[in-house]
Amino acid sequence: MSDHELPKIGAPATRALNAHGITTLEQAAALGEKALQALHGVGPKAIRILREALGEVGSELAD
Repeated sequence: MSDHELPKIGAPATRALNAHGITTLEQAAALGEKALQALHGVGPKAIRILREALGEVGSELAD
C-alpha cells in the first residue's frame, strides 16, 4: 500500500499527530485507535474522519 496524506482532521489533531511523527494515513492506522484517542487534540471527529479515509483505501485502524 502506498502512503496517503492525512485527511483534513483539524489543526489540533494534525498538530498532535505531527508532534508524534505521524504524517501519513498509514502511520495513523498503525498507531491504533486507543493510542490516537490518548493524544491531546485528537477527538471523536478526527477518529471518524481517519476511519472514513482509511476505509476509502481499504484499511482500518489497529486495535
